[in-house]
Formats: sequence, C-alpha cells, structure tokens
Amino acid sequence: MKTAVRGATHRRVAGAGLAALLLAAGATGCGTEKSPEMSPVAAVAKAAKKTESISSLRWKMTGVTPEEGHVEAEAAMRQKPLAMSMKVSTPDDPEVKGAVEIRVVGKALYIGGDAMAGEMDGKSWMKLGTDKRGGADNGMSSDSKGLAQANRNPTSESAFLTGAKDIEKVGTETIDGVKTTHYKGTATLDDLRASFKGKDKATRERREKSIKQYEKMGVDSLVMDMWVDGDDHTKRFRMRGDADKGKLDLTLTFVDFNKPVTITAPPAKDTVDLAEMMKGLDKA
Repeated sequence: MKTAVRGATHRRVAGAGLAALLLAAGATGCGTEKSPEMSPVAAVAKAAKKTESISSLRWKMTGVTPEEGHVEAEAAMRQKPLAMSMKVSTPDDPEVKGAVEIRVVGKALYIGGDAMAGEMDGKSWMKLGTDKRGGADNGMSSDSKGLAQANRNPTSESAFLTGAKDIEKVGTETIDGVKTTHYKGTATLDDLRASFKGKDKATRERREKSIKQYEKMGVDSLVMDMWVDGDDHTKRFRMRGDADKGKLDLTLTFVDFNKPVTITAPPAKDTVDLAEMMKGLDKA
C-alpha cells in the first residue's frame, strides 16, 4: 500500500514538474516572439516625428533642380539657437565658379567660399540680413548662389511622406553600412498641407515654408522615398517631381543626429556687410 501511495505521489510530483517546465517553456517562447511589424503608415509617421524632434543634424544632398541643374551639398544644422552651415556646388551654373558656402548665424545670412573670392575687394564673405523666418531679406532671389538650398529644412521635408495616401514598404536596403527599411508614396501639395493642419504652429510654419518652395517651382505633386534605420530615424529621403522649368530630383542622406554642431559667423575683417554698403550708396 505504501509503495502504491509513494508511486502515485511521485507521479503527481513528476506531472507537476512537467507542467511547470511546459509553462516555463511557453513563457520563454512568448518572450522571444517578435512584436508585430508596424504598418508602413505608422513606421513613416514615427520616423518623421522622431526626426523633427532632433536637436542637431548633419546631411549630404545630391540631385537636380530646375533652377540650378546638378546640385551637391554638405550641411550641418542645430535647432536652438538656429544655425546652419552649407557648402553647395552647382556645376551647371556658368555664373558660379566653385563651391558656395552659406551660413545662417543668429539673424544674419553669410555667403562666401570659392565663388566669392576676388569679387569684393579682397573680402571673401558677404553678410545679408534675414527676415523673421530665417530667409534672405535683401532683395536677392532666393534661388541665387545656392540660397534655395539654404532655405530647405531637411527635418521638415523628410516628414512630407506622412501626407501620402499610398505609403508602401518597398523592402530593406543598406545605406552607408546601416540597415534600413525603404518606404515610398506620392502626395500633392494640397495633401501635404492637409497632413499638418493639426500640428503645432512652429511645425506648420516650417512645413509651409518648404511647400512654398515647390509651389514656386511649379511642382504639383511629389514622389517620395524614405529609408528608416533601426532607431526609427530617417536615414535617407528622396523627392521627385515635374516643375515648370524641368525635373526635380533631390536625395538627402542624414549622416548623424544630436551631435554637437558649432557654427560661427565669418571674421568681420573678411566680410562685406550688404546693408552697410547700401546705406553708403544711399548717402552718396
């Protein structure tokens, strides 16, 4: 009798132990299951939100614009206080020889570099005033000497894909050694405006300023591609469209985020102040 009871007890203990092992295995299995993949719309929205909230950024740009032809640029920007530095080459523009460097520091915009050397009595930089939105307020065309590129805000433009109604996942690609997921979609400028109506005032103003540049070109809609890295940051963004004077095809590749960016005004001794120069002409 004792043997039978002992055997039954052992079986119950063994059964309980087996059940515990199965439960543990089940719990472990659940813990290692991959979470459901985000939809393309959600993934793009998350990347756009994260990119717009960064404090600083470095990026490269290549492509073609109707105003300047082929464009190549390298740039850095910090959000607070706002400052930007960009070196732009437009090899198709016969009036611009070499690279142009553009800096925005405080409320001033500076233009210098190879293209300016020898044009201003030995000075290599020109200082221009800026309007309250950071654009040039000096009578110069915003597309002259690469100023159109300086007016671009990559954190705003990389959020444009959220305005598309046909966002889809294309696949995975590696960019500069970083694994990314590729998404694409198409949106009209009206779609883009509708997409940020509920955003805060600063975001609406940044995106509206960017959209107006495309309106000025005569672009009605944009075909966009976004590559998102494993940290939900936009790694690359491409925009294509038909403008009044030709094709637009720009690709921005983000190099790093939230790292220190130091941008200073050029030395005063090397700078011509356009406002002061105009005052002198008025007096004369």
